[in-house]
Amino acid sequence: MPIQAFRMTLYPGQMAEYRRRHDALWPELSAALQQAGIEEYRIFLDSETHQLFAVMVLREDHQADRLPELSVMRRWWAYMADIMETHEDQAPVSVPLDEVFTFLPGATSCK
Repeated sequence: MPIQAFRMTLYPGQMAEYRRRHDALWPELSAALQQAGIEEYRIFLDSETHQLFAVMVLREDHQADRLPELSVMRRWWAYMADIMETHEDQAPVSVPLDEVFTFLPGATSCK
């Protein structure tokens, strides 16, 4: 399964609000993420730097690259724009991360 990882930046003092909003993730956004082929999506925070690190596990036939076309995705971005760094279109500023190590029990080698 493909894996995508990326970094985003949260504004200082916004972690509680970020959690609150994600704890109440809109059902229509959840459905859109599933329909796009996202099997698993995790976001981690470095509280010293306010950097968010996201990891998505995708189905082979995913269409995650089409999510920005969806109105629910654009509404979510607008909803989150006041607490994190965004582009002019309110999409989060995200920087792709390169995978440098993988450990899979039973595998013959590590990546």
